[in-house]
Amino acid sequence: MTSLPSAPPTTSSGGTVVPSLDEILEHAARIEPLSAFPTVDELLAAVDTLAAASDGRIEKRRIGTSRLGEPLHEYVLGSGSRHALIVGGVHPNEPIGFHTARVLAEHVLAEPEFFDRFDMTWHIVPCIDPDGARLNEGWFANPGDRSHYARNFYRPAPQEQVEWSFPLNYKNAYFDRPMPETDAVMRLMVETSPALLVGLHNAELGGVYYYVSRELPGAVEALHTIPAVFGLPLDAGEPESPDLTALAPAVFRAPLATEHYDHLEALGVDPTVEVGGGGSADYAAQFGTLTLIAELPYWTHPDALDTAPSGSRYDDVLRAKAASLRELGAVLGSALADASPHLTIESPFLRASRAFVPMMTVAGDAEAARAEAPESLRPATVAEAFTNADVVRCFRLRFGGMLVRALEAEVVAGVAHVEVRRAHAALRATYEQWIAESDAVEGIAVLPVERLVAVQYASTLAMAALLASGGEGAA
Repeated sequence: MTSLPSAPPTTSSGGTVVPSLDEILEHAARIEPLSAFPTVDELLAAVDTLAAASDGRIEKRRIGTSRLGEPLHEYVLGSGSRHALIVGGVHPNEPIGFHTARVLAEHVLAEPEFFDRFDMTWHIVPCIDPDGARLNEGWFANPGDRSHYARNFYRPAPQEQVEWSFPLNYKNAYFDRPMPETDAVMRLMVETSPALLVGLHNAELGGVYYYVSRELPGAVEALHTIPAVFGLPLDAGEPESPDLTALAPAVFRAPLATEHYDHLEALGVDPTVEVGGGGSADYAAQFGTLTLIAELPYWTHPDALDTAPSGSRYDDVLRAKAASLRELGAVLGSALADASPHLTIESPFLRASRAFVPMMTVAGDAEAARAEAPESLRPATVAEAFTNADVVRCFRLRFGGMLVRALEAEVVAGVAHVEVRRAHAALRATYEQWIAESDAVEGIAVLPVERLVAVQYASTLAMAALLASGGEGAA
C-alpha cells in the first residue's frame, strides 16, 4: 500500500476528531487475503456468529421476508446521531459487498471508539436478495474464471431487482409493485432517514468507478486516492450509460430512472422497455440522503484503461456495437420465440430472459442513434473501443447463458417439448462459440478480491467521515 501525506484533522459539530483518510486506509489495509465469495448461508452464519458473541452490541432485527420465504435481517451497530444504511446483494451477481458488509461489522464491533468518531449508527444488511444470490453460487468459489462465471450467472429481470424496483410514476412509466425485499429497504429508509446509503455493487471488467447522488467537498479527491493506494486503476472506458453526468474521471452522479427515460426518449426509442421501476437513488432523494455506489471489477485489461487514440472513429465503434447488439437480440429472440409456446417452467431465468432479450435490440437501436450525433464524430480512445466491444461480449455471456439455463431447466426436468430441445441445442452451440471468442481475448487479469473489498470499505468510511465533518454538499 502506498503511503499518503498526512491531512489535518477535522472535527465534527460535537467537537469529536473525525477519522482522517489515512486512518481509514490503514483500517482497510487490514482486510485479510480473499479468493472466493461466501454462499448466502456462509455469509449469514458469519454475521450471526458476530452478533451472538457481541454482548448485545450488535442488534439483529428482522426487516422483511424474501419472495421465497427467507427472513431478511439488518444488523445494527453503534449509536451515532446519523444513520448509515449499507445494503449488500442489491444485485445478486455482485457479491464483493458480502465481504464488505461482514468486514464492516467486524471492525465496528472490534473498535467502537474509532467508529464512534463517525457519529453514525450503522445499519448493515449483508444480503437483501438471498433468493437471487443463491442462483449465482455456482461460480462464487471460482470468481476468476470468466467463462465459469458466465455459465453460472443470474441477474433478475429489472422489476425483480432490488435496485430498480422502487415506485415510479413518470410519463409512460408507472410502477407500483415493489418486491418484498425492496419494501424492506424502503421501510428502513423511512424509519432512519439515512444520511448515507451505500448499495454494495460491483462491475465486471475494467477499472474502479463510483456514483454519488450529490457533489460533496473532498469526495472526488478521496475516491480517486483510495483505489490508487490499493494499486487498482480508475475506469477509463465507456460509461454504463451515455446519459451519465461525470463529476470527475470515474466519478458520476448517481443515475435517476427519470433521467434515463428522457435520454432514451430523446434517441427515439421506447423508454418503457428499459425503464420499469425507480432506483434507490430516486427513492432516497426525499430524505436528503447521500447515496454512494462503489463499482469494483473482477477483472481488468490494459486496453480498458488506455486513453490513447485507437485509430478508430467513435461513431464507427458505436455502429459496430449497435450491429452486434441487434444481432444478439435476433439470435436470442429467435430461440425464445421458438421455445416459448412449449415452455412449462416459469423459472427466474425465463423471466429474466423475457425481460432482457428485447432490450438487446433496443440497446442496439439506441447506440445506432448515438452514432449519428455530432458529438460522436471524433476519434475513439483505445479504452472506448475495447470496452464497447466488451459490452457485447458481456451481454452474450450473461443473457445467452441465462436463456440456455432457462431452456435447460425444461430438458433436465424431462418435460422439454421437441421444439424446446431443438432451440436449446442450437442456442447452446452458439453460446459455446461466444464463450470461445471471449476466452480468446488475451491479457485479462484477475484482481485480488481483498483489494476490491478494501476500496469499497474505505470509500464508504470516507463518505461517512465527510458527512461527520459537516460536508453536506450541494443537492
